[in-house]
Amino acid sequence: MIAEATDIEELRGELRRSQEQVALLTFQLEQLKRMIFGSRSERFVPADLAQGTLFEAEATAPPPTQAISYTRTKPQEKKQPVREAIAAHLPRVECVIEPENIPEGAKRIGEEVTETLAYTPGSIHVDRIVRPKYVVEAAVRIAPLPPMPFPKSNLGASLAAHICVSKFTDHLPLYRQRTQLKRAGLEASDSTIGGWFQATATLLEPLGATLRKEVLAGPYLQVDESPIPVQDNHQEGALRKGYHWVYHAPLVKAVLFDYRPGRSADFPTEMLESFQGALQTDGYAGYEKLAAKEGITALACMAHARRYFDKALNNDKARAMYALEKIQQLYAIERGCDERDDPPDKRQEYRRRESVPILDGLEQWLKTEINVVAPKSPIGTAIAYTLGLWPRLRAYTLDGRYLIDNNRIENTIRPLAIGRKNYLFAGSDRGAQQAAVMYSLLGTCKLHNVEPFAYLSDVIARIPEHKANKLSELLPQNWQPLEK
Repeated sequence: MIAEATDIEELRGELRRSQEQVALLTFQLEQLKRMIFGSRSERFVPADLAQGTLFEAEATAPPPTQAISYTRTKPQEKKQPVREAIAAHLPRVECVIEPENIPEGAKRIGEEVTETLAYTPGSIHVDRIVRPKYVVEAAVRIAPLPPMPFPKSNLGASLAAHICVSKFTDHLPLYRQRTQLKRAGLEASDSTIGGWFQATATLLEPLGATLRKEVLAGPYLQVDESPIPVQDNHQEGALRKGYHWVYHAPLVKAVLFDYRPGRSADFPTEMLESFQGALQTDGYAGYEKLAAKEGITALACMAHARRYFDKALNNDKARAMYALEKIQQLYAIERGCDERDDPPDKRQEYRRRESVPILDGLEQWLKTEINVVAPKSPIGTAIAYTLGLWPRLRAYTLDGRYLIDNNRIENTIRPLAIGRKNYLFAGSDRGAQQAAVMYSLLGTCKLHNVEPFAYLSDVIARIPEHKANKLSELLPQNWQPLEK
């Protein structure tokens, strides 16, 4: 009897493992279908249970009819579409067309104005600095040359800014820029344009170092990482994977990209060696050492937990929808605070009153359900992931300044992914480091709605003579253009 019982338990265990394997394979198939055919949006829309299905069975008898009387309202005449006014800030180029055969002395009684939008393709011009020479008391006098950002080059600040913005904001590779510049009348080789970019990035490196200090000095950081292919100089044609580690300071609205040759936990640990404050990350194990560090308040990302439950919808719809609806309620609370523009203290109080009870209920549900779902199933994985990070997931309620997720830093990283599709890889570790400087400055420009071309044109021209101890004045969050 004992042997039979043992055999039954073994068979049950084998059946359970087979069921988990089937669930996993089914999940992988559904994920593949979603990648090919499904929507990429993370927004969860709960099912309307009151709505019938598309393929409901046809009725066997006609439905009962009922006489209904109503008053028909005459439809209003459709209004003709109104053309939107052209923005007043755009410059105007005026062309006056006088009628023919107007006798002298005719009285002008007004005018009709028609405006159309026009575009002038990018053009290249040459700035000529002319310094006359004079002989005064047998000596030659000439005005000093103003500070030049690139003294040994004919590259000007505006063209340097255009190259950087085109590559890192508009995602235009340098070889395409060469074609663009050629249409504008400038012949320049790929190596020349590449050299111009390197010189610009080198010039801005001290400003990048200043931005780094300001970002790391804040009390609240979000951290994420994104891969970047880098050309292997030791093996022709080969690529290796490097990483841009991204540090976002939500309170000062600044972002720092830091290139490293790998994904080791040592890199963020080294970067944040002296950091004290709140640190928000995803569930990557490389952040565990930092999370356990004294003086660190560890926060996790609710959006990552939501994604796990979203992936589990085809595995266990009822449980996945329950979790997603609770998470959706938490996000609705955050949207309400944003719409009211609640200050941190009011937001914290509102979270304590509205969000904490939802989190308490969700926690209890997670602890119950973890015992009845298959551990390796998609829903089991989602529950285990969420419970494993639960103290960090709800830690955002401790301070009204904290965010519920890492979505803002992921939005900052998105240009990296777009850029990779266009220029494919960095030519070297040095090139990836220089790219990090540009991503940092231009990413911070975006956070502050600073026009990137105007910013870089001004900063590149000013930085050669700007005092080193006042470089923070040239950071996007502090920048004020010089009055001309």
